[in-house]
Amino acid sequence: MVKRKIGKRIAMFLGGLCLLLVFAFTSCAAPQDSLMAIRSRGVLLVGSTGDYCPMSYLEPETGTYVGFDAALADDLATSLGVRLEYVPTSWPTLMDDTLAGKFDLAVCGITITPARKEAALMSDGYLENGKTVLCRAEDADKYISLEAIDRPEVRVMENPGGLNEKFVRANLPRATLIIHPVNEEIPGLVASGKADVMITEIMEAEYYVNRDPRLAAPLLDAPFTRGELGVLLPPGGETLLEYVNGFLEKERGSGRMDELGDIYLRGRRP
Repeated sequence: MVKRKIGKRIAMFLGGLCLLLVFAFTSCAAPQDSLMAIRSRGVLLVGSTGDYCPMSYLEPETGTYVGFDAALADDLATSLGVRLEYVPTSWPTLMDDTLAGKFDLAVCGITITPARKEAALMSDGYLENGKTVLCRAEDADKYISLEAIDRPEVRVMENPGGLNEKFVRANLPRATLIIHPVNEEIPGLVASGKADVMITEIMEAEYYVNRDPRLAAPLLDAPFTRGELGVLLPPGGETLLEYVNGFLEKERGSGRMDELGDIYLRGRRP
């Protein structure tokens, strides 16, 4: 009888030991965290729509990404000691591509929203933004409120799938919405009379106003919304998120953010 009890205890002990060994093995075999994976492969995969001046724009002639966020991504890769590689995405597929793990992070003028923070991870904000009006200079005194724009005769042009389109559908239901697939073409189409208004972020509006005298942004200092841009990461990338937040803080503290703002947002080349 005593021998049987001892035998059962030994069996239970060995069974528990096996479970511990299995747990230890599976833990060791689990995928390494995203920060370790980046350093191991030597490449930082960055998602970008490539259509957002002055944040991250793919120049078709050179195949190079340029802008505030493009420079920021380059700084981040340098700080990690790895090479930067872009993965194309689009505004309609940005979240799906993020959740599918097609890139380590996305940085291309992405507004921090509760929905994005719930579905994925977002860094601390690094640049203020807000929805505002881009219109022809001759109409600068005309489109200075949502009420003035929300009329059937006013043609509002937006690219598909982003927050600008969502804002227009929610706040300008009576205006005539025109969807144009190429975001960077819209300011020129507004200037030439193919549309009356583009709702966009203050940095994009200011960028185009500084480069095309036919355009105006009458509400740069009083946008319809206020928010911040952030870096978007897939769930499970908490270690990388912590690193990115620390990196952004260093960029601010060193004056690099102000330098990039002068170059890409205010057109003050060094």
